[in-house]
Amino acid sequence: MKIVKSDLQAIAVHPKQYPMDQLPEIAFAGRSNVGKSSFINSMINRTNLARTSSKPGKTRTINFYIINDSFRFVDLPGYGYAIASKAEKEKWRQIIEKYLNTRENLKDVVLLVDIRHEPTDLDLMMYQWIKAFGYTGIVIATKADKISRGKIQKHISVIKKKLDIKDSNLVIPYSAQNKMNKERVWSIFKDILDKSLDQ
Repeated sequence: MKIVKSDLQAIAVHPKQYPMDQLPEIAFAGRSNVGKSSFINSMINRTNLARTSSKPGKTRTINFYIINDSFRFVDLPGYGYAIASKAEKEKWRQIIEKYLNTRENLKDVVLLVDIRHEPTDLDLMMYQWIKAFGYTGIVIATKADKISRGKIQKHISVIKKKLDIKDSNLVIPYSAQNKMNKERVWSIFKDILDKSLDQ
């Protein structure tokens, strides 16, 4: 997909702060520091539109990125940040759940996991939620450049087993550094967006 324009459109905590239009949205969920911001930046050919940080738990709001004035990527707050207080974790959970439960623009939710590690129980809960709401169940396995290509399938198998995924096509190894599988991911996203226009 050719990206001619991309901007941070809104930073929200409450639904009244969400963009008010009918543009379709694809949201990204994942643990703190899994690489959601780097993934978004690499997909839209920007270096720092989505703010990346070495500190986990940096994204504490829902960030709406408008692309080509025709659809949005939505970066959800990272979950599972160990140092955050219980009250703060609960606040993040409510922010995420309110968006996922109420947003009519939402067309799909994609889970990001770190390919190097077995998904956590929180990842499993998130994935089960995604599937229960009828979304595709796409998993982007980030940081694929950090392991040798020969070990990728072994790591994908661990992810599939933990998340109980039968279809190997749903788990896509990805690297924001070398853009591994970028075109494949765009092809999937384009299908999702095209279907939303047909509805």
